[in-house]
Amino acid sequence: MMAEVAVLNTWDYVAIVCYFMIVIGAAIYALVTTNRGTVSGYFLAGRFMTWLPVGASIFGSNIGSEHFVGLAGDAAASGLTPGAFELNALSLLQLMAFLFIPVYIASGVCTLPEFMMKRFGGRRIRVYLACMSIFVYIVARISVDLYSGALFIQQALGWNQYVAIVCLLFFVGIFTITGGLAAVMYTDTVQVFIMILGGMTLMVLSFIEVGGLHELKVKYFQAVSNGTLNTPNSTCGYPRSDAFQMLRGAHPYNSDFPWPGFIIGQSMTSITYFCAEQVMVQRTLSAKSLSHAQGGCIFAGYIKILPLFMIVIPGMISRVLFTDIVACSSAEACQAACGNPRGCTNMAFPSLVLGVMPNGLRGVMLAVMLAAIVSSLTSFFNSISTLFTVDIWNYFRKKFSKKDPSVKEMMIVGRLIVLVMTVISVLWIPAIELLQGGDGLNRYFTRIAGRITPSVCAVYLLAILWPRANEQGTFWGLIAGALTGFTRLILDFIWPAPVCWEEDNRPHILKLHYFYFNMILFAVVFTVDVTVSLLTEPPPPERLIRTTFWTRFSKAKRSDEDEFNDTSDDDDVGVIDSKQIELEDKDIPEDTEEDSTAKVTEAKSGCSRAMTWFCGYGDESDESQRKARAEEKRVRQITTSIDQDPQAKRFIHINMIVLLGVSVFLYTFFSMDWI
Repeated sequence: MMAEVAVLNTWDYVAIVCYFMIVIGAAIYALVTTNRGTVSGYFLAGRFMTWLPVGASIFGSNIGSEHFVGLAGDAAASGLTPGAFELNALSLLQLMAFLFIPVYIASGVCTLPEFMMKRFGGRRIRVYLACMSIFVYIVARISVDLYSGALFIQQALGWNQYVAIVCLLFFVGIFTITGGLAAVMYTDTVQVFIMILGGMTLMVLSFIEVGGLHELKVKYFQAVSNGTLNTPNSTCGYPRSDAFQMLRGAHPYNSDFPWPGFIIGQSMTSITYFCAEQVMVQRTLSAKSLSHAQGGCIFAGYIKILPLFMIVIPGMISRVLFTDIVACSSAEACQAACGNPRGCTNMAFPSLVLGVMPNGLRGVMLAVMLAAIVSSLTSFFNSISTLFTVDIWNYFRKKFSKKDPSVKEMMIVGRLIVLVMTVISVLWIPAIELLQGGDGLNRYFTRIAGRITPSVCAVYLLAILWPRANEQGTFWGLIAGALTGFTRLILDFIWPAPVCWEEDNRPHILKLHYFYFNMILFAVVFTVDVTVSLLTEPPPPERLIRTTFWTRFSKAKRSDEDEFNDTSDDDDVGVIDSKQIELEDKDIPEDTEEDSTAKVTEAKSGCSRAMTWFCGYGDESDESQRKARAEEKRVRQITTSIDQDPQAKRFIHINMIVLLGVSVFLYTFFSMDWI
């Protein structure tokens, strides 16, 4: 059976307009109800978020357009295996909630590189990790989101790919540049429910169209394109015999999804993503308490079960309904089908939406895709803004000018860096088509991240669990990981993975499955970190106060406490107290009475006030700004406490056990040979 691909009609556009109105309404609510004039207010939403927006934003930041396009395309080509990435998140979100987050909150930091500086001292690790995180966001997060989102819009609306990208960036920039994290999280909450509603609707209609799960198990293995059937000597284009098994053989070269490599190697990358990346952890740091942060992780874990059913299995259905497009098996056939000679599996989800959904609901699903794109991009842009401003700009500004940056300066820099990074991300997009090879978008994403993130996983685990780890060991471990990972990344550029109908001329070592390379990279960094730490002096005892899992409840006083309470110490994160404002005021030459009056009039003009409100920063000598910063300090003292109500703690632990049990059950059920 072959369903015809439809085009959007009036009701579809009405649904899209309604989506924009709802999301813009949520953004405006965030603009008028939150304080965006302080560092914590802009970058951490004032630290007053409850479990619902925290969990929704974690899910929304994670499920971008690359998930819908990449997971569905991977499922169309290989079967149930991409669902394993989603189930893996169930357990790792709990690891994040119960091992990492209590330490991060107790340390009172704003960014993860800032935490590493507090744990080890010095600045080189902090700056290195901030730069590395931004690099990963560009090559493996933002550019992939833009590419997959533009691909979907191109198919739905017939727009040019780069026109679609520009429109996406304009819409995303409105939220990120003006509203800060609060606007991102409020819009994420709305968009997540839109995603779930639309995704579940598509799942039901897809099962109806294919005839149910039993028919899918029969028809999937018959979904072979006409081009494949006309080339009997080719093995390309045929479904895998183990398509309905999630975890497969352990061979490092012959298996496409080796289960030991996934359980160990991929988990190292995923630990970094969920537990040691700013974009995920930043949501939990915005929570009003540890219980709300952990509750958000629990909520995100429950809804992370859904992508297996609303993205992965529908991706397999798409192969059945649109065989000649999704399962094309030659460069010529794929070029004719989707304009990409290296394969058309990325067309699985767009084809399904446009071919299965009725009038009006196609617009809803386009809104779902827009929600996925906007929620993830706003999250990444906000995190880049935070990392660059707090960890990089702050350091170099004080290093060369010997003066702390003002709050207004940091707000401006945080917005400008978003514009710079978006340009770089767009320039990277052509490299995606080359590097994804024949593996599809989802495996490009995980493979590129695997060249870098296992080394980050090693140093964070040692930092939190091993008090003997010191600054020298951590730094040289990161350098060893960078040399190993970037060497492999360069070799991937030179010898990209071939598509099925191309000969694989790569060196034998490059044919090793990337899951196992993750394990090798982790072992290299772990060994260097431990060895150098043991050969050098242990960290000062003060560095361990509230920066390891074993010392998270410590009440001891640190000499750098003022530094983390945002005074004008050398490592200040940008919140300026009234004394600093008075000192800065002394540097301003005295004006005549007429000049002062003119300046006050100019500053209070309607246009000036509107711009100040829109951008979120105000006059730093204004009394309201001083009160806002005082309130920020008071809130920070409360939110760095990790004491919990016993009943809330018990409820959270029960749900953690339930989620872990569900994860094990689904892994076992979908990995059995049940065909």
